[in-house]
Amino acid sequence: VAGNWLWWNMVMSGILTVFFYARLWRRAGVITDVELTELRYGGKPAAVLRGFRAAYLAIPINLIVMGWVNVAMAAILGAIMDINRFAALIVCFAVTAAYSTLSGILGVVWTDFFQFALAMAGCIVLAVLAVDAVGGMEALQAKLAVPFGSTEAALAFLPSTGAIWMPGITLATYLGVNWWASWYPGAEPGGGGYIAQRIFSARTERDGLLATLWFNLAHYAVRPWPWILVALASTILYPGLEDPKQGYIMAMVDLMPPGLLGLGVAGFAAAYMSTISTQLNWGASYLVNDLYVRFLRPDASQRQLVAVSRVATVVLMVLSLIVTWFMTSIEGAWRFLLALGAGTGLVLILRWYWWRINAWSEISAMLASLVLSLALWFGPGLDPNDPRQWAFIMLATVGGSTLVWVTVTFLTAPESPEVLERFYRRVRPGSRGWAPVSAALGLGGEPMDGGPLNWTNWLAGVISVYASLFGLGSWIFGAHLRALVLLGVAFVCFVWIGWNLRPARASIEPELALSPETQPTR
Repeated sequence: VAGNWLWWNMVMSGILTVFFYARLWRRAGVITDVELTELRYGGKPAAVLRGFRAAYLAIPINLIVMGWVNVAMAAILGAIMDINRFAALIVCFAVTAAYSTLSGILGVVWTDFFQFALAMAGCIVLAVLAVDAVGGMEALQAKLAVPFGSTEAALAFLPSTGAIWMPGITLATYLGVNWWASWYPGAEPGGGGYIAQRIFSARTERDGLLATLWFNLAHYAVRPWPWILVALASTILYPGLEDPKQGYIMAMVDLMPPGLLGLGVAGFAAAYMSTISTQLNWGASYLVNDLYVRFLRPDASQRQLVAVSRVATVVLMVLSLIVTWFMTSIEGAWRFLLALGAGTGLVLILRWYWWRINAWSEISAMLASLVLSLALWFGPGLDPNDPRQWAFIMLATVGGSTLVWVTVTFLTAPESPEVLERFYRRVRPGSRGWAPVSAALGLGGEPMDGGPLNWTNWLAGVISVYASLFGLGSWIFGAHLRALVLLGVAFVCFVWIGWNLRPARASIEPELALSPETQPTR
């Protein structure tokens, strides 16, 4: 269970976005996070950054993400349907691409809602059947001592001291560095990607903030437990598998009767299509809005944009299948992606709240992280599959790239007053890190929206999600008293957040709406 800290640590970044950045993204009024670069920065460096970042995220990064999703779905289809997995995958992918291109971002949001419910239903049914197959929850816990050495080692929320598979330095890197220092899609420090798109799609700032909070709760606290239960049961039902992920698929095939098997397959298909449609829409938005419109056809008609978007979606679909062919390890792809983005997170966090950040700060951070991570990952002497050495790669990349971008920031000129004032007028991040700019606008001393409550809300949000996560897990494994305490803590935290987000004090959006300088322009 404790191995999930590879992604559980991102709760802290996700909740940071909820309280410190969701409002700002909403006010920025951009279609993509890359478009923000030419709102925050100016001149040729901003244009170069926008183009490079759009291509970098839409193609290599996006293809890696879609690649590991394809690997998982291909394995499922191959085992269940006993057909050529790539032929079946192409059909499924084509359907996903079709409705992604036809529905757009709002359509993807609605289909995601339905697919989340369907996927959860299928996973819950399989979890119940898998636990029953090993003799019930008590039997499951007792039998876990065989593959894991002890029941406690299998079910502990934190790894035991001296665990070879997750030494202390690796856990410390997850909890102390990864969440703020490494860019990762869906958990970007400072927000961004499809999270930013969905914040902008909300009706109000408050709706965008609450939707982002719900995403973090559902994603981290609710969704994992059915998966975890089936994975644990499969280690008992199918011991000694060379590829452990096959155990989940085998459990679905062996345990689900025909009708329920259809539900299980539909649940997996829903999860797959939800993820792929989001990635396709995300990548196509970069290619169309930040490359085609920005650099090739600024005056393109709506009809041309729709056509180009559909072509971009198909191209991304085909390229992702090629990447899938060469990808073997899902966890390896996760770790590689985290390493590529290591060191860029802090500049993405600070660009909203510190006027001195410029385009060269981001450019140097991205290049330094890319060069350092690739050199350490593929260079001699280090094995990224070793958890200690992977942690060293992360820490060295973060330290080196941070040193580079901070140095570059102070060696290069700040953005022009016109650019800084335009950004401040529209986004209104508060004057503390923008003293020269806010003073020039006559807004000196303007507080950050939410003020100190943002910090208490962030802490309460992090505690509430982790308390919900471990409270649900404790209840499932029979520790009911501990579960009630944890869920009670989560409830108190949610009440605190709800009180602080009352409509009367949650937003300055009505005030901003009166100012023409704050309205989005493209």
